[in-house]
Amino acid sequence: MTSTPPSTTMDSHDEALDRTGAYEKNGQMKGQTAVTTDEFDVYGDEGSADIVYRTMVWWKAAALMLAETVSLGVLSIPSVFQSLGMVAGCILVIGLGATATLTGYMIGAFKLRYPHVHNMADAGMILGGPIGREVLGAAQVIFMVFLCGSHVLTGMIAFDTITSGASCSVLWAGISAIICLVLTLPRTLDGISYLSVASFISIVAAVMITMIGVGVAGHQGGVTSTANLSFASAFLAVTDIIFAYAGHVGFFTFIAEMKKPEDFAKALYFLQIADTTIYLIVGIVVYAYAGTETVSPALGNTGTTLRKVAYGIALPTIMIAGVINGHVCAKLVFVRLFRRDGVTSRHMTAHSWTGWLTWIGICFAIWAVAFIIAEVIPFFNDLLGVISSLFASWFTYGISGIFWFHLTPRGERWATPWQRCKTVFWASIILMGAFIMVAGLYASIDSIVDGYRNGQFPGPFTCASQALA
Repeated sequence: MTSTPPSTTMDSHDEALDRTGAYEKNGQMKGQTAVTTDEFDVYGDEGSADIVYRTMVWWKAAALMLAETVSLGVLSIPSVFQSLGMVAGCILVIGLGATATLTGYMIGAFKLRYPHVHNMADAGMILGGPIGREVLGAAQVIFMVFLCGSHVLTGMIAFDTITSGASCSVLWAGISAIICLVLTLPRTLDGISYLSVASFISIVAAVMITMIGVGVAGHQGGVTSTANLSFASAFLAVTDIIFAYAGHVGFFTFIAEMKKPEDFAKALYFLQIADTTIYLIVGIVVYAYAGTETVSPALGNTGTTLRKVAYGIALPTIMIAGVINGHVCAKLVFVRLFRRDGVTSRHMTAHSWTGWLTWIGICFAIWAVAFIIAEVIPFFNDLLGVISSLFASWFTYGISGIFWFHLTPRGERWATPWQRCKTVFWASIILMGAFIMVAGLYASIDSIVDGYRNGQFPGPFTCASQALA
């Protein structure tokens, strides 16, 4: 590749990296070779390309991140408050949100240090060679396909609720998957970023209707400041908050399509301030009025008519947020196929038959698998908890600690009191990821066992209505 990034970009990279305390002023990590100019071209030389990927300004990236993160995450927050109590719910939303901000910033720092990184597989190659690439790449694909499945399932529930179960549920799931497939087909995230604005407006309007509805209905049950739950039940609720901040898995791809990757911090701060604020407001208001009667998803806490209206308004965010996850997943596979040993194929940036048919085929495969797993697995929601525990625990939290240790030379980790504090903090982040994984797996599997014991799971490909009563 022949393109060379402008010197101003290099200076911005150096300045951003210097703030991590892990780099020399020239952007070169101590003890390692400098980044080559070729590494700045994830998509190759776009000077004469038909399809230009690096076009997003920071607010478009923020809109994508917000749509991806808030869409389904906010719908589970009120039930978390109902399970854990008002005080614990607020503390966890704020605490986990602040931690997610720091770990997201570290992902941005890692991307600036290694500009050729496009996804978790690329990061895995840096951390652990070919084995690390395959492990993290497979984990990202599996996690994102299951996220797509959750949107297919939520879309089915929304259509069933709106129509009062007038048609077969499998039909609504298929329609949801087809809509998501069609919207995933644009090759760049810049086009989808405009849809993400509509997605954000959609979910805000839907939860506003829900909050107004529960307010008009008045207090329905008691509100507690604390809760007395078993460990498994309590931590299952905690995993809902962790899932609500699980957008980090797509951050590398978002940054890769920004005009100025160094502006990622602006998008991150906007995201974290917005989603934490929304989670707190929706959780407090809905739980304060619905009390012990709080249900999940949150849109089900109103009367039948308002519930249908809220789900109708929420349909765009249910679909578009799924599209963002599907697009990031497809882009990972697409780039893997057409970028070999740092050399980018012309099919990646050209309107060629090979490029388009490959892209369409990847998108179709992702949404077909998402539809099947959402319909076949009777305990899909609990299985999503298992998948989130396995992967979100690391993608959102633990792996950022590993990034910090990789970026920070061994000799600097204990050099000053401040460096020692950072070393202890990022080590605790790694331990936190491991704890979330183990505890989340235990809680999710315990819930699956209880579901089978109590006969709560529906059969696969059932036409029975999944509408909220």
